[in-house]
Amino acid sequence: MSPNVAPCSPSKPSVDKLERIGASLIQHGPLNARAYLMHLAPPEEPTIVPTLEKLARTHGYTKIFAKVPEGAAARFTRAGYAAEAVVPGLYNGREAGVFMGRYFADWRRHPANPHALRDVLAVARKKAAQAAIPSPSPSLSPSLPQDSRIIPLGPDQAEDMAEVYRAVFDSYPFPIFDPGYLRSSMTGNTRFYGVLIRDRLAALASAEMDPETGSAEMTDFATLPEFRGRKLAGILLAHMTERMRDLGLSTLYTIARAESYAMNVTFARAGYVFGGTLPNNTHIGGGLESMNVWHLALRDAPSQPFNQNPKT
Repeated sequence: MSPNVAPCSPSKPSVDKLERIGASLIQHGPLNARAYLMHLAPPEEPTIVPTLEKLARTHGYTKIFAKVPEGAAARFTRAGYAAEAVVPGLYNGREAGVFMGRYFADWRRHPANPHALRDVLAVARKKAAQAAIPSPSPSLSPSLPQDSRIIPLGPDQAEDMAEVYRAVFDSYPFPIFDPGYLRSSMTGNTRFYGVLIRDRLAALASAEMDPETGSAEMTDFATLPEFRGRKLAGILLAHMTERMRDLGLSTLYTIARAESYAMNVTFARAGYVFGGTLPNNTHIGGGLESMNVWHLALRDAPSQPFNQNPKT
């Protein structure tokens, strides 16, 4: 989410803070019990690894999670990091982005329910294969329900947006329960879109654009319980993907809950490619969860699946 952090609602767990080290951006805190290198600025590359380790050890974090250009990955590998996911062409369609993890507690490197994660991926891939077959079936071609429309969301809708997020999530890694934070995000490069059904906000999501890299993270999907089963997330994703294409971005990606059939199927059916799994990465929905990375090349970036467990 946006680096402009506003206070979180007292009714939800406190969120971790965003901090700049030079021009690099790090999120860290006790909620996720991790340090997350969200943006690595070239001037900090020679010193960022020891800086992150000191931060993690000082606060007792059990994981460091780093999103870095492929060219910087070797430095992290030498320091004990492992590549957990790869997004080809994340940096302006030319250089891959590598999602790397280092652990300070052995339990955290192992997903709690690996069988469930494998089943979710199997179902998502099966649904994606079905979606690739031309069919008039509504289940494979979601369309907006009657009396509904997609709109860009702005500051005037922030209260309604926060209400939806509070209804859907028990916890979240960024302060989306706070209308002030949502408004501040809108002043940057984050665009929110929502589905209105009979003029009520039923579902929403955001695209966090990074003009420097020509990429965007498709995130913050939420649908009110009474409107689930209508494929609103897929409808929103299709709309947002086209908006990002119109803006000339080269690569889109998401970090989705690895045990969520709905979200993994949504991205797989939309043509996104699996990039890897981040074990016990994010505090969301009331606890730490593993996350799956999916990506889509909008221009000429390579879009090959990431083999997390290569045979060679």
